[in-house]
Amino acid sequence: MKKTGIYLFAMLLGFVGSAQAQNDPDPDFSKWQFRLRGIVVSPDESASIEAIGGDVDISTAFVPEFDITYYFTENWSAELILATAKHDVSAVNTSAGDIDLGEVWLLPPTLTGQYHFTGGDLVPYLGAGVNLTLFYGVDEGPIADDVDYDTALGFALQGGLDYMLDDKWFINLDIKKLFLSTDATVNATTALGATVGADVDINPWIFGFGVGVKL
Repeated sequence: MKKTGIYLFAMLLGFVGSAQAQNDPDPDFSKWQFRLRGIVVSPDESASIEAIGGDVDISTAFVPEFDITYYFTENWSAELILATAKHDVSAVNTSAGDIDLGEVWLLPPTLTGQYHFTGGDLVPYLGAGVNLTLFYGVDEGPIADDVDYDTALGFALQGGLDYMLDDKWFINLDIKKLFLSTDATVNATTALGATVGADVDINPWIFGFGVGVKL
């Protein structure tokens, strides 16, 4: 009886090991992936502006984007997304009229965790993560003496499709939503006699199309 139990246990271990080997990912799958996209950054903006009221208008930008993906398994990965964009900014419908606040560059490196639905040439994926947005290259425009934007921490949601052209190259369609807010301070003492603060929600949609390679 004891020998029979050992034999059955060994058979069970062999069965489980065989099933696991069949379900395990290919150990030779590509761990690194690189994409180059052209993206449209379309802010879904709003603002609460002190003293003069009104809202904010932030222009849409068209820029390149580069990302690096590392696969832990064939399904799970982490992606670092790199791009920078310049936007025109205006305060609109304020008690002082529409105010041109010049231009600002945004650098929002974003890190997402992704799940890829494998099984064919069409590979959809979903992702979520965080981004840190830096504001630089501020041109205050003709009215403000100075405009300052606080560095902001935000969140990101992502969805997309990779279409494999062969084992290495693919084309990509990607959509992201960033939940991003900043505190802005406008020094307009020369023109308006005041310094004005604002809570600004940028919350851009990012639409991308490009090519990628697996290594």
